[in-house]
Amino acid sequence: MGKIIAVSNQKGGVGKSTTVVNLAAVFGLKGSKVLIVDFDPQGNTTTSFGIQKKSIRNTIYDVVSGECGIFEAVVPTACRGVSVVPTTQDLSGAAVELVSAKDRAAKLRNALSPAKEFYDYIFIDCPPTLDMLTINALVAADSVLIPLQCEFLSLEGLVELHNTIKRVKNRWNADLEIEGILFTMCVERYKITGQIISEVKRHFPKEVFDTVIPRNVAISEAPSFGEPVIYYDKKAKGSKAYENLAKEMTKREKKRRQS
Repeated sequence: MGKIIAVSNQKGGVGKSTTVVNLAAVFGLKGSKVLIVDFDPQGNTTTSFGIQKKSIRNTIYDVVSGECGIFEAVVPTACRGVSVVPTTQDLSGAAVELVSAKDRAAKLRNALSPAKEFYDYIFIDCPPTLDMLTINALVAADSVLIPLQCEFLSLEGLVELHNTIKRVKNRWNADLEIEGILFTMCVERYKITGQIISEVKRHFPKEVFDTVIPRNVAISEAPSFGEPVIYYDKKAKGSKAYENLAKEMTKREKKRRQS
């Protein structure tokens, strides 16, 4: 039985899609079967794997709307063990359509149910909003990974997302957990970096990952080549950081199972 991890933060530009792409690639290289669900209408994850949107036959919108099954929308990538359910701007319409739909909060969970038997990890790249798309992702997920940029304004968004997670747990998904809070695009020499990390650890001491993703040229360049950073430049600091993150997540999961 695979694990579904929603990668979410309603603030844009925090490294959400970057984290999905690169973390999935690392787990794939380690031998896991990984599926990425691009649930953000912007489609950055789809583009990051070099998938041409004009050539897409079925998208996650078609899956959620019942036009096709999840496996009919899966697109293999050049990365070992990694496949993608792509998206286009059509998904924007789903946020409106879901409001009046029956079982509107569980559409994605129901759609992903068969895939959970086949994949070790399913990563959902959530939109930078708190609409019905994000609610669907949180209802479908076993846990939430929260990328957080080392900026003061990020703290406000973290509190809002934390409250949303609590509401989803109380109403739809009692088993939902926080996978962890991941600091991204960090520049260690900046004083604000240490201040933000310390402040978040004070409020969420158990949730914060030890691994920090640095601001790294290779991470920024890799998407333009349609590759995760570990394929683009294995020796880059960004590649090492995502490898460390995968190791840390694996260790945490073992501890959870033992407790």
